[in-house]
Amino acid sequence: MKEMTKRFDRNWIQTYMLIFIVIGLGIILSFISGNFLTGTNLLNVLRQISINGILAIGMTIVCLTGGIDLSVGSIVAFSGIIAAGLLRDKEYPIALIVLIAVAIGGLLGLYNGYFVAYWNAAPFVVTLSMMTIARGMTYVYSTGRPISNLPTEFLAIGKGSIAGVPVPTIILIIVFILASVMLTKLKFGRYVYAVGGNENAAMVSGINVKRIKMMVYVLSGIACGIAAIILTARVSAGLPTAGESYELDAIAATVIGGTSLSGGRGRLWGTIVGAILLGIVNNGLDLMNVSSFYQQIVKGLIILGAILIDSKRNQ
Repeated sequence: MKEMTKRFDRNWIQTYMLIFIVIGLGIILSFISGNFLTGTNLLNVLRQISINGILAIGMTIVCLTGGIDLSVGSIVAFSGIIAAGLLRDKEYPIALIVLIAVAIGGLLGLYNGYFVAYWNAAPFVVTLSMMTIARGMTYVYSTGRPISNLPTEFLAIGKGSIAGVPVPTIILIIVFILASVMLTKLKFGRYVYAVGGNENAAMVSGINVKRIKMMVYVLSGIACGIAAIILTARVSAGLPTAGESYELDAIAATVIGGTSLSGGRGRLWGTIVGAILLGIVNNGLDLMNVSSFYQQIVKGLIILGAILIDSKRNQ
């Protein structure tokens, strides 16, 4: 009985510790800066969290299989610049352009998944290749210049609100629900955990491991396409430099949320809490006028700490 109680306490602490940290950090920042708890600032934090949250959901699904995706930032940039170019020309409906951007993200994710799954290439190398390719295609398409003059209706996706809730936050909630149902209620989700837990055992049990590994990268690419639409609408332009270092934020939120980089263990809600924690840290440092150079150092230390915790947990 005592052993069961200790195990329960340990699981409970791991499950809710992040939430306590987020609440505590929010309280501390509210004392440090009177602007933190203002409605305008909180809405801004929600919009910022939404983009990283969506990317981190895709990253979590990839990491659950023991993979990693370093190309998310570049895929966001390429999907967004294509969407901006089509919107500027005003030849297609906005809904169709949104679908095209999401499809582009999925196709680039398919590239990653195909070589990882069917060529047994290292995810790090394949996605690093796509990171470079997608960024190069972004600069080629845009000739290195931002694409602006986008329709007002489209900008509402990034700047609008419904019943006081930012549209990006609503999109994040929808993506989270769909991804949670997929991972917890469908066979695909069980297969994802099985592949990450023991790939050989999953293969012996009849799971199409190659297909599962390919599909998780497609889903990550789709998440990039969705995030690209939100980012492009939020900044009112397609930027060739968009998405830089977004892969680090997504990985940080994923690992902080408890997902193991070795695969087989993790929860999407933990990833969302991790994204919220990073968003609050970034916002708090901005309110305290901390230089962006020092912010990069703080973010790097947070990532290192999360990786060390993950390593200790695996041991």
